[in-house]
Amino acid sequence: MSVHEQFAEDLALYALGVLEGDERNALEKHLEGCTDCWRELEQLRGDMALLALSASGPAPPRRARQRLLDSIAGEPRMPVAVPPKRFSWWPALTWAAVAAMVLLAIFLGRQNAELRQRIAALQIQITNQQSELEHASEVLATFTAPDAMHVTLVAAKTPPQPQGKAIYLRRRGSLIFLANNLAPLPSKKAYELWLIPKTGSPIPAGVFKPDAHGSATVVNPPLPQGVEAKAFAITVEPEAGSPAPTSTPIMLGAGE
Repeated sequence: MSVHEQFAEDLALYALGVLEGDERNALEKHLEGCTDCWRELEQLRGDMALLALSASGPAPPRRARQRLLDSIAGEPRMPVAVPPKRFSWWPALTWAAVAAMVLLAIFLGRQNAELRQRIAALQIQITNQQSELEHASEVLATFTAPDAMHVTLVAAKTPPQPQGKAIYLRRRGSLIFLANNLAPLPSKKAYELWLIPKTGSPIPAGVFKPDAHGSATVVNPPLPQGVEAKAFAITVEPEAGSPAPTSTPIMLGAGE
C-alpha cells in the first residue's frame, strides 16, 4: 500500500473537519511535503461545497407565507411552557456520514480509473514483448534452418573490400542480410538488395543505409514464399527504393 493510500480515509475526514488528535497532526505534516495529497484535499473540499449548495430547498411563495403569519396572529395567545432547547447531534452526524460516503465514492472512482489505465498499459507492454519474442524466434529459425541458402556477396577488390552475407529460407520467404565495409552514399541515395530468381525479374529485398562503420543489416523484408533464388545483388538507388534496378550491381553473389 502506498503512502497516499494510507492517508485516503484521513483526507476525507479532514475535509469534513472531524479528524482529531494524532491522525490530524500526522496528516497535516504529510500535507506540507506532498502536493498530490494537497491537491486531493482541495478537490474533496470543492466536492463538499457543491454537495452543500445542492442541499438547499426552494423558498415558499411570499403570499402563502403571509397568509400563514396572519392566521397565527389571529389565534388567541395562551402561555405555553417552553422546554429548554437541547442540541441534537444526529442531523449533523447524518449529514457528515452521507458527505463522507459521497467523498469516498468519488475517491474510489478515481482510483479505479487509474487502475484501469495501468492495466491497459501493462497489456500493451505484454503485447509488444510477445511481438518482439516472435520476431526473434523467426530470425533464429532462419539462421539455424538446415535447408537455408547461404550466399556471400563480394565487390571489386578495392580495400577495404565490401562484403555481404545473405541467408535465405525459400519455403518461408525469410531473408537475413549482413554487410560491412560499405562505402558512404551520396545525398538522397540508398543501397537496395535484390533477390534474382531462376526465372523472372529481380525482386526488391530491402532498402538500407550503412552506419558510420560501413555496416548494415536487412532482416525479413517482405518476400513471396517459395521463390527459388539464383543470386543476390546490391545496387545504388533513390532513398525510397526502385521497383527494378536502375544501376549496375556493386555487389553480386550466386547461390551454392
